[in-house]
Amino acid sequence: MKKIIIIFLIGVTNTSFSQNIIPLDTLNWRITTKSFVAEKYKGKNSVYVQGGSIILKDVEFINGTIEFDVFLKEEQAFPGVEFRVVGENAEQFFLRPHLSGKADANQAAPKVNGITPFQLNFGPKYSFPYTYKYNDWTHVKVVVNNDKAQVFLDYSDKPNLSWHLTHLPVKGGIAIRGGRRTGIHLADVKVNKEATTLIDFKPIERKPIEGLIPQWKISDMFEENQLNNPENLNEVLKNRTWQGVLKIEEGTAANISRIQVLYNGEPGNTVFAKVVINSDKDQLKLFEFGYSDRAVAILNGKPIYRGTNKWRSRDYRYLGTVGLFDAIYLNLKKGKNELLMAVSEDFGGWLITGRFKNKDGINIDY
Repeated sequence: MKKIIIIFLIGVTNTSFSQNIIPLDTLNWRITTKSFVAEKYKGKNSVYVQGGSIILKDVEFINGTIEFDVFLKEEQAFPGVEFRVVGENAEQFFLRPHLSGKADANQAAPKVNGITPFQLNFGPKYSFPYTYKYNDWTHVKVVVNNDKAQVFLDYSDKPNLSWHLTHLPVKGGIAIRGGRRTGIHLADVKVNKEATTLIDFKPIERKPIEGLIPQWKISDMFEENQLNNPENLNEVLKNRTWQGVLKIEEGTAANISRIQVLYNGEPGNTVFAKVVINSDKDQLKLFEFGYSDRAVAILNGKPIYRGTNKWRSRDYRYLGTVGLFDAIYLNLKKGKNELLMAVSEDFGGWLITGRFKNKDGINIDY
């Protein structure tokens, strides 16, 4: 049962609040958390939030600065900010307080149709090591200017991270995310639409993977369990419609969430990603590939591979980031060969990629 305790006087009558701090009450925020308690904590008027988000009402944000304080705990949680929120799409920056000091102690990433593709948007381009404190407030400042953003932690004069945003610049909402099981305190939320100045914007670039298949044709969604019986495969294929062609992103993989909405309330967590390989002779070709979260490879109607690359599938710290970590030998016939990758998703990035390092005697079609 959702627990909501609101103290309306906090932030309204307390003169210690500066003029641009947004009072943490239900007049200004729509509450979607499991628990929301307004209280004085560690010297600040704050709210304690467990799960979910608090969403700023009646605000359209495109450029500016968003600031807030968070009192972190040394446990798994993902507190942070979503901005330019339009439906299930947004830009995000969030902390991972349980990974203090590690390379992925935080994350900048888009939300694409409800999915945060951290298995695609990974590495120093989108994260930085940071040692968190658990005995004082952590200050987070995000500056947004058109297709660029920067984050400053704990009043740093220099940006901790600069990155290019994924979505086109459009007006949208602002949401502050809290803790998970035991909750986290938030305080001093500020939004200044005039403060758009970036400092020393030098984003880290990621080297693209060479030779990738540049795009994949994507089917409609269906239930993953339909793949359990190979004898039903022709029927599953016959019932598919094709939704469009997706280009790879980040020089790494095609993001299936661009064209399919996983959390739309309809059954289905799997699509076919298709390419056609035209071969000038019968030959054996090595195909390197990557995916998230699970995949079945089907060549000319016959399944030849099944695997999983999901988060924690191989060890407790395995992220499931996508790359060319698997390979199969394709027995190609002369002429047209249809390669289907049935890709299933839970969370973290619905992705497919692949390449033929040796392209002699073949060309790719769709």
